[in-house]
Amino acid sequence: MNAKKIIQHPSFGGALLVFAALVAMMLANSPAYDAYRGFLSIPVEVVFGNFEISKPLLLWVNDGLMALFFLLIGLEVKREVLIGDLSTPQQVLLPAVAAIAGIAFPALIYLFFNSEDPIGIRGWAIPSATDIAFALGVFSLFGTRLPVSLKLFLLSVAIFDDIGAIVIIALFYSADLSTLSLGISLVGLTMLFLLNRFRVNNLVPYTLIGLVVWAAVLKSGVHATLAGFAIAWFIPLKLKNDDGHEMLPHLEHGLHPWIAFFVLPLFAFANAGVHLGDIDLTTLLNPITLGIALGLFVGKQIGIFGVCWAVIKLKLTSLPKDATWSQFYGVTLLCGIGFTMSLFIGTLAFEDQAMAYQTTVKLGVIIGSLASAALAIFVLNSSKEQHLENNTTHHHKLLENHNET
Repeated sequence: MNAKKIIQHPSFGGALLVFAALVAMMLANSPAYDAYRGFLSIPVEVVFGNFEISKPLLLWVNDGLMALFFLLIGLEVKREVLIGDLSTPQQVLLPAVAAIAGIAFPALIYLFFNSEDPIGIRGWAIPSATDIAFALGVFSLFGTRLPVSLKLFLLSVAIFDDIGAIVIIALFYSADLSTLSLGISLVGLTMLFLLNRFRVNNLVPYTLIGLVVWAAVLKSGVHATLAGFAIAWFIPLKLKNDDGHEMLPHLEHGLHPWIAFFVLPLFAFANAGVHLGDIDLTTLLNPITLGIALGLFVGKQIGIFGVCWAVIKLKLTSLPKDATWSQFYGVTLLCGIGFTMSLFIGTLAFEDQAMAYQTTVKLGVIIGSLASAALAIFVLNSSKEQHLENNTTHHHKLLENHNET
């Protein structure tokens, strides 16, 4: 397999995420630890007249580059809702209830462990997220041996999950709102609406106004990544640019490799470095660690599989086409891989707390995500073998019947 085919393989993005996280772990537990932390703490400033943004490199990654990730999410959601796999009520029900259950049940498990801690309780949303790049990477290991309907289900759940994360961040992780900055961002969004309304097919004005909106949201107290999601909804879907490409799909296609191969791996590199010297039995049994790990590993699968089983048995919807219950259960396990988004929400929940809080978050996310991935691989592989065994038995019976006749 040549380099181009490797890069284009569906699992490459997930593999790159894991590699970046492993590099961060190695650096965090080597003599280069101080250099690693120093690199992430490099101050970066942007000054334009009296306007100034001054943040360490880590926050430029989390607040700036991740806004591009949420822009891509917004583009995908808009396309799927208007013309894609979420454009009819029949397509929406199963992944929608799955996503709601996948947010609620992990949160309840987390709250069970942390309800008495006024600081720890802020992390309730950490195990509610699903890392679609990582999950699809594991799913792709099985190639065509799993039905396409399960991949569509997984993608649809991730889309609703991302919408839930957007709402949670806006409602629970935004503070000290600036009326002036919010007003500027609303003016910018209005201008984007007018560009869309008047069918402006050049991406440059959308980009320039989008940067102003992002900067205003950053200064407003609302988390800056939400600007990316909002801006996406004003990019025309079918209007063609001067090169004859539909604007939204063209931008989505152009952003995807940058997000998959640069932004998300860089985020993992910046946020996944856990110094193992800080970990002992107390850390492993910390309520935050347990709440996140068990929320991802137990809450996701029980919530999603249990609620979906109920709505299917009630005949409100049906199992994804050509899928077995064991395969469906394996995919619900993949939803417990919360890596990137869980780490991101963790940085918001405990942004002002001591490093010990971030260590428990990272440890819980890594344990829960790896456990979910490992069990998902086992279940999907076993269900595949059982499926092949059933086909073989059926084939032998057909041959026996044929010979008897």
